[in-house]
Amino acid sequence: MSTPSSEALAHVAAGDLCAGCGLCAGVAPDEIAMAPDARGFLRPVQSAEISARAETAIAACCPGLGQSAQRVAPGEEPLWGRFMEMKAGHATDADLRHAGASGGALSALALHLLQSGRVDAIAQIEPDPDNPIGNRMRLSTTRDEVLGAAGSRYAPSAPLADLSTLIADGRRFAVIGKPCDAVALRALVARDPKLARSFPVILSFFCAGVPSAEGARELLAEMGAPEEQLAGLRYRGNGWPGKTVAELHDGSTRETSYHAAWGGVLSRHVQHRCKICADGTGVAADLVCADAWEADDAGYPLFEEAPGRSLIVARTRLGAEILAEAETAGAVETTLFDVAELAAIQPGQRERRRALFARLAALKLMARPIPRYEGMNLRACALQNPVTRNLRNFAGTVRRVLRGRK
Repeated sequence: MSTPSSEALAHVAAGDLCAGCGLCAGVAPDEIAMAPDARGFLRPVQSAEISARAETAIAACCPGLGQSAQRVAPGEEPLWGRFMEMKAGHATDADLRHAGASGGALSALALHLLQSGRVDAIAQIEPDPDNPIGNRMRLSTTRDEVLGAAGSRYAPSAPLADLSTLIADGRRFAVIGKPCDAVALRALVARDPKLARSFPVILSFFCAGVPSAEGARELLAEMGAPEEQLAGLRYRGNGWPGKTVAELHDGSTRETSYHAAWGGVLSRHVQHRCKICADGTGVAADLVCADAWEADDAGYPLFEEAPGRSLIVARTRLGAEILAEAETAGAVETTLFDVAELAAIQPGQRERRRALFARLAALKLMARPIPRYEGMNLRACALQNPVTRNLRNFAGTVRRVLRGRK
């Protein structure tokens, strides 16, 4: 007798809408596990019938099915969602600043949360020692552990798959996750306020999408780093933006630039759900960090090595309070950042947001499942595009569907 399939997960699978966050496994750990698919994306595998309670939670919180947010107020920039403060800055700890993907601000804020006693541990992603191109969850309680997990990891991760274990642990956690992870956790906490004690703080970062393991293997091939000889892979960090560095078992290394690794290879392997994501900027988190790129005369971001500089966005009152405390404690140094500058130095986020309304309309016309987005300002973002560009995005999506591509 076959296992009755979750209706929510079946809908997600039908549209290839899974973000790989692991929420479903977190709320039904005995019935669902996350496992890599043929491309190397993490996907839920159901082994037993799940409870009605778990099914309801998945249907309400899965980011593959949709996302709700508070609309921006009249006069506010719709591209970036609601926020309390936006600053640029960096960790004052030189090691954190160097190791971090940008200015180490996210690591510095996490460490401040530990040292101030606001949380007992940081639930975050680190390299998997048994699979150097992959990730695993770790619980950090010391500076060295936070430092060891610093730096972006452009590979699938499912931090919410361990939710039940974290809840049973009894400690208070700050969770660092992708925007989709933050969305799912925020929705779950809203449904069950008792979980707010377990997860009092949610941290995130600007995300351009999750590449597959296939993408990492293509990158290694281009770098001349055979996977079977790989001892470690650092996607970026140890500088800003930092090199992509593969370390082999014989002690030798291969490296390439961030621009070549992400722009040349990994970005071509991003999962479908990321291509139609309405939130690459962590609107559900308390605090979000990103690259505060320096720009050229035309306003386009420079990717030249420089001292790290982070964008820090406090999206909630709690986030603004934590940021102020971290500034007072000397964990981060900051300056005000004008949101009007952000569109120029984050062109990928800007263009995806402006294109999304047309792309979703095309998918809907082609009877393809799409996420349910509420309060995400997609129409207002689309109006920032010329009509001809929206038509090109619409037509391009239709062509990709007809050709069997996403």
